[in-house]
Amino acid sequence: MDLIYSWIDMINDVLWTYVLIALLLGCAIWFTIKTRFVQFRMLKEMIRLLGDSTNKHDDHKKHISSFQAFAVSLASRVGTGNLAGVATAIAIGGPGAVFWMWIIALVGASSAFIESTLAQLYKKRGKDSFIGGPAYYMRDGLKKPWLGAVFAVLISITFGFAFNSVQSNTICAAVDHAFGWDTTIVGIVLTVMTLVIIFGGIQRIAKVSSVIVPFMALGYVILALGIVLFNITKLPAVIELIISHAFGIGPVIGGGLGAALMQGIKRGLFSNEAGMGSAPNVAATASVSHPVKQGLIQALGVFTDTLIICTCTAFIILFSGAPLDGSISGVQLTQYALNNEIGAVGGIFIAVALFFFAFSSIIGNYYYGEANIRYLTKKTSLIYLYRLLVGGMVLFGSFATLEIVWSLADVTMALMTLCNLVAIVGLGKYAFRLLIDYRSQKAKGIKSPVFTKDKMSDIENELDAW
Repeated sequence: MDLIYSWIDMINDVLWTYVLIALLLGCAIWFTIKTRFVQFRMLKEMIRLLGDSTNKHDDHKKHISSFQAFAVSLASRVGTGNLAGVATAIAIGGPGAVFWMWIIALVGASSAFIESTLAQLYKKRGKDSFIGGPAYYMRDGLKKPWLGAVFAVLISITFGFAFNSVQSNTICAAVDHAFGWDTTIVGIVLTVMTLVIIFGGIQRIAKVSSVIVPFMALGYVILALGIVLFNITKLPAVIELIISHAFGIGPVIGGGLGAALMQGIKRGLFSNEAGMGSAPNVAATASVSHPVKQGLIQALGVFTDTLIICTCTAFIILFSGAPLDGSISGVQLTQYALNNEIGAVGGIFIAVALFFFAFSSIIGNYYYGEANIRYLTKKTSLIYLYRLLVGGMVLFGSFATLEIVWSLADVTMALMTLCNLVAIVGLGKYAFRLLIDYRSQKAKGIKSPVFTKDKMSDIENELDAW
């Protein structure tokens, strides 16, 4: 086992240190420039679209609404990365890691816009809802079905198995710390709950996510806001601490600039998933009149996840005076910090909040896997087998060691991200054209722009959903 772990660790170092950081930031900056800073210029439009989508009901009851697609993707994003991942980044990379999480979210939102817009463009009509995602735009857009198949395998392993093990692992650790409950029993209960929901398909997943996500996010933000207001005099010092350590100016904690940069980007990507190719799988299911609409809404999801919820966790930890020497890490650091702020009830609150955060991620992650299993095969028996295997990995995560689970997630996440970056760079020109069309219609006073495939006559034969 030690030999396997050392190999995984070595692969992680190569992928993240020399490859992914440069590619992710490079692509995000390129997309930001080419879209003329879409994530900032159209922020108001993102919020308006999300608000409108919550009030609309499609006549086709089986269609997934724009808001439901947003909720499922946010359910996957908002999980252990927000509570345990942020704490791990700070413990290993120091306070400066928070700054780099902000940066990857600010520029990475453009990547999220591109990938989700492309997913909408190349989506297909399924039996119960639209289907699509990176595997589909790799096959139909890039004309590389083999790359789509590789991506489909990687994401099915990454989200259904590795990430869901991370989620259940962290839930059990938090519950054990707060209540002293047997992690095996907790793991069994969690597995049963997971199977009950995922066997209901995307319709049940969407309904559960659209209820849990707003409730859990709002509750956590309110608590964090209260802590910030209570410690308002410390806020300038905390901001200064984050900025100084981000550039290695402050005392060396967790390895200085390099550790802060790497941990901030790794944990930031794990949390908001911008450019990874995950959110497009559910973005494609939404019923909208123009692909750009869902692209904008998914970009807003990156901001919600990292700039709001991850920042809440970072402030709770940094205000509390919790030790940042690595002696405490993961969700226990967040629990320790909240205990310092609001007493013993803090650890219980984190355990409860984490359950909702991570459980919603489990069901959201599962859908990403199922969507890609369906790309690979039409056999219903294999879908059922995948559901059972996902349940098994949820149970496995309840007693696996944290280090092995995180390392496995990092490797598979890196490989699928590389595949997706190749695709969205190659197909980005179509997302740029769609954005120009959307803005042009808005400039003419059209409140709700509409896209028809004849506007892209060069590829209209590939756009059968439009």
